[in-house]
Amino acid sequence: MNHRINTNPIERLCVDKGLCMTDQRRIVAKVLSTTHDYPDIEELHRRVRKIDSRIGLSTIYRTVRLLCRKGIIEKHNFGVGRARLERTTDNHHHYLIDMHSGKVVEFRSDEIERLLTEIARQLGYRIVEHRLELYAVPIHDGRSDLTHRG
Repeated sequence: MNHRINTNPIERLCVDKGLCMTDQRRIVAKVLSTTHDYPDIEELHRRVRKIDSRIGLSTIYRTVRLLCRKGIIEKHNFGVGRARLERTTDNHHHYLIDMHSGKVVEFRSDEIERLLTEIARQLGYRIVEHRLELYAVPIHDGRSDLTHRG
C-alpha cells in the first residue's frame, strides 16, 4: 500500500471517503486541485496527459464519474458547450457565463441572497437550495443581445 502524504485537497477528500488512490487517480486529483477554471473532461484529459501520457480518456471518464458520485467534484452544464468540472465546496456562489467565449465567472452576492429569500417569503416559501446562472455577452464589443450570437 502506498502511504504518500496527501498534498492536495481533492486527494485528501478521496482518502477521507475511502477511495483507493491509484497513481492515475492521484494525478487527476492533483490536476483538479490546482485548476482555477472549469475544465471540461477533454481539457482535464489534456492536462493529465502532460503529467502521464499513458492515462486514457476512458480512465478520466471513470474517475470523474466516481468523484461526482462521492460528492468530491460537480459537473455543471452551462449550455455553452461541454459540461464543466468544479470541486464541490460549501461556499455558495453563482455563475456568470460569457456566451461568446464560454468563460465561467464565479461570484457571490449577499444582496441577491437577501432578495431571493424575500421573494420566496412573500410567496409563502423558504428556499432550501438554489442555483443562479447568468448568461451574458460582453458590453464592450457592441454585441449586447442574444440576437447577435453567431
